[in-house]
Formats: sequence, C-alpha cells, structure tokens
Amino acid sequence: MAVYLLLIIYLAFISLGLPDSLLGAAWPVMQSDLSAPIETGGILFMMIAFGTIISSLVSGRILKLFGTGKVTFVSVLMTAIALLGFYFAPSVIWLIICAIPLGLGAGAVDAGLNNYVATHYKAHHMSWLHCFWGIGASLGPIIMAYFISGDNSWRNGYLVIAGIQFVLILILFFSLPLWNKVIHNSTHSIPDQNEDEIYLMKDEPIKKIKPTQIKGVKLALVSFLLYCGVEATVNLWGSSFLVNIKGLNAATAASWVSMYFVGITAGRLITGFITFKITNRTLIRSGQITALTGAVILLLPLSAFFSLAGFIIIGLGLAPIFPCMLHETPSRFGRKHSQTIMGYQMAAAYTGTTFMPPVIGFIVSHTTMGVFTICIVIFIAVMILCSEKLNSLLKTSQLLKQER
Repeated sequence: MAVYLLLIIYLAFISLGLPDSLLGAAWPVMQSDLSAPIETGGILFMMIAFGTIISSLVSGRILKLFGTGKVTFVSVLMTAIALLGFYFAPSVIWLIICAIPLGLGAGAVDAGLNNYVATHYKAHHMSWLHCFWGIGASLGPIIMAYFISGDNSWRNGYLVIAGIQFVLILILFFSLPLWNKVIHNSTHSIPDQNEDEIYLMKDEPIKKIKPTQIKGVKLALVSFLLYCGVEATVNLWGSSFLVNIKGLNAATAASWVSMYFVGITAGRLITGFITFKITNRTLIRSGQITALTGAVILLLPLSAFFSLAGFIIIGLGLAPIFPCMLHETPSRFGRKHSQTIMGYQMAAAYTGTTFMPPVIGFIVSHTTMGVFTICIVIFIAVMILCSEKLNSLLKTSQLLKQER
C-alpha cells in the first residue's frame, strides 16, 4: 500500500505542475485577446502566488485537522474549478478572481507533501517527486501551444488542462481510504542523524533556540527565494522574451519554453539516480553553475537557436536545486526544527514566485525585454553566493562540534 500511496503523491505533483506553466505560455496571445498591458501577466502571476503563500502558511493546521489525503483532494479540486474559470472568464477582472483559488489550491498540498517526503523518504524520492511536477509543467505549454497554433484559442488550452485535473480528482477521491491505512500502518522514516544541537548559535538546549537563530537559516531562506524567483521569472517571461527579442511566433515560443520544463523534468529524473552516489550539497552547487551557464547563453547576442539551448540548460541546472535543498533541511538544521523551517522555506519560495516576476514585468515594460536575461544572471549569481556562504557556515559549525 505504501508504494501505491507514493504513486498517488507523484500524481498529485503532476496536478501541481500542470497549471504552473500555462500563464507564461499563453500570455502573449491572452494579452492581445484581452487588450491588456504586458505587466498584467505579472499581476495575475502574483495573485496566484499570493494565494499559494496564504494557504502554505496555514497548511500546518489544515493538514493536522483533515489529513494529507483530504487536503490534497480538495486542493486539486480548487485548481480544476479555477482553470475552468479561466476558460469562461470574459475579462481580466475575472481572471484575477479565478487566480485566487488557483493559488490557494496549491499551497497546502505542496507544503504537506514536501515535508512528508523529506521526513519519511530518501533523497531520490524527493527528486523524482519534483520530476513529476516537471512532467505536469512540461505538458502545460505543449498543450497550450497546440491550441494556440491551431485556432489561436488559449481558452481551449485551459479547458483541456481543467479536464485532466478532474480526472486526477477522481483518482484522488477513490484513494482517500488508502491514506489513512498507510499512515496508520507505516513506521518507516529516515533516521535522524542530528537529533542534538545542530548548527546552533549558542550552547543552549534546543527548546530555547528559535528556528531563525540557527546558523544558516536566513541564508537558506534567501536561496529558496532566489531559486523560485528565477524559475518563475523564466516561466512567465520566457515566451515574451522569445517573441519580442528573438522574433519567434507565440506558438513556437511556447513550445521552446516547454523545453525548459523538459530540462527540469529530465534533470530531476536523472538526479534521483545520481543521489545514490553524490551528496545533495554537490548536486546543488553543480545545478547552480549549470543554470548560470544557460542564463549567460540567453544574455549573449546569439541566434534564436542558442536561446533554445539556453532554456534547456537552465532547466537542467535548476532541476536538482529545489528538491535537494528541501531534502537537506533535516540534515542542515535538525529534525526537531525541520517542519517549522520547511514552512519558512516554502513561504520564502512563494515570496520569490510572487514578487520577482511582476517586478521584472514592471522593469521590462519601462525599458526593454532584454533586461529579463540580465536579471536572471544576477539572481542566479547571488543564489550561488548565499549557498556557498551557507555551506561554509555549516562546515565551520560541524568542525566546532567535533572539537567539543
């Protein structure tokens, strides 16, 4: 039964990924159809992410009251209804209204499933879990590109994605009894190798230490904010960059951005196997350097073909970073604080998702879309600096602990 539950969790992450990449792929056509300014896409993106932040902050109480299975079912149901609302929406105002439940539906289930897998499963399961998110995120632009290139109808793309969500809802509904059986029967969890004071500011008992006082927590939060800011910004403005700077049509641009998500998906599938031999820390560093390489390729004045390569390389680089950082949480800061810190990290991640893309949208609307690539390079470079500083702090703390 535990295997079946894990498969259902994977399916739930497909449902999380499907809507995440739709708006960026469809916005060049939606903007024209609705006669909206380009920065409106950032506002919609921000409303979706804002709903996700709210639901993630209250996810602990909700999950405790109703259980992960029921919360997952209701969350996916909310996203399906919201996507159906996008199909029927007659104006931007209605899109903004529908964006709220779309975001609310993602937050609680995302935080709950991430914490569950980080606590009870090994690193390769976390990578594969987010690989399934990538499958959903990759399918979204592909489906949207099909309808945009056919009859130029972004609405039909949203309708099909909503239909897929409703199929997943049926699967989740009939699997609800399985969650309780597995949770009550399962005793498996990853052994905690850091139960004592880990990376603390002072020699005090754990109960007196607040999570934010633990060395490196703030750097970890900044890293999550920047990572999700990069991922979301490339997602939202990638198609617009290809249309406005590289001269591609909207359908081709959406297809090329889908390759970005294919890179993330394939990278996470491969990462799941690599984690058997390579540590999370090494994978995070390698992914960041790879993503920076792809961003520099986008920045350089090369032909459109190199832009496709740049998107794929960025996707491959980003692939291991997020799941490996999540899985490192108990090891970095101790299991006694991991659930609280996981919530902080998810809040920081959604903050990056919420504010960075619209900020970039505001900047490019008053300058040029070419600024998009400069910002991506800067964000990744700062993320690398924060991550390396965190590694240095943790290494120093480990050495001090060994000397005691």
